[in-house]
Amino acid sequence: MLREKFIDYIDRIAVGLVGDGSECFGFDDSFSRDHDWGPGFCLWLSFEDFEKIGSGLKVAVAGLTQSFDGFGPREKSQWGDERIGVFEISQFYRKFIGFDHLPSDLNDWMLIPENNLAACTNGKVFWDPLKEFTRRREALLNFYPEDVRLKKIASRCMTIGQAGQYNFLRCVQRGEYFAAQYAETKFCADLMSLIFLLNRKYAPFYKWMHRAVKDLPILGDWVYREIEALISESDHRAKIKRVEGMCVTVIKELKNQELSDNESSFLPDHGPTIQNRIEDKILRDRNVWVG
Repeated sequence: MLREKFIDYIDRIAVGLVGDGSECFGFDDSFSRDHDWGPGFCLWLSFEDFEKIGSGLKVAVAGLTQSFDGFGPREKSQWGDERIGVFEISQFYRKFIGFDHLPSDLNDWMLIPENNLAACTNGKVFWDPLKEFTRRREALLNFYPEDVRLKKIASRCMTIGQAGQYNFLRCVQRGEYFAAQYAETKFCADLMSLIFLLNRKYAPFYKWMHRAVKDLPILGDWVYREIEALISESDHRAKIKRVEGMCVTVIKELKNQELSDNESSFLPDHGPTIQNRIEDKILRDRNVWVG
């Protein structure tokens, strides 16, 4: 179709599948095929090209067969609009990061939800002769500036320790079992987030975080298995012991990456140590709990 109708632009159009949806992370299964699943792709254009051919290209894409190789047609859910189709590059990224440009300073980076960064850098780019889409993609894939990574790691140390090493035990002792369950879940979520940060990878939407962490080279498979064991355990004393062991392993990795030289086994003690390594004074002086 592109060769027949848009031959003058075929070397200016990027093609791929990136964004929201389990298929973009490679996590598609039989359960996820009941909505927003089927043949589809993204076409990305520069602003100038979108102004010239965007409308016509959308019409042409809509006219393509809705089934392919035995699959389809694609059924859109109520919230499944604009996952595939024709996009202007700047607006595509703005949907996820809040800017029509790459983050320009540390504060810009701090404002972007991490799961949004995971979503706009997942999937695959099949064709990008102009390289403008790939230029932005690779800049984001290079991960956070080191000061931002340190800020987030420091914050995770605080909240992991607070939820798992401190509040979980106290909630159990008080018989506050909902709060204990929440603390356990918070501990697991923030611990996985920390593992992503240690691997310099963005953590995806919570539904896919546990599945995705398994493939990370640094402590990924370990934390995947430890969390499965933790949530399957029914004895609270065993849970507390496992939480402490998990924190010890994480502290060893913090030291291995030369992020902390603190000897404490309580993770919140490592937060300020890590934050003090931040070079930017404004970011270094922020509340260590916030990241």
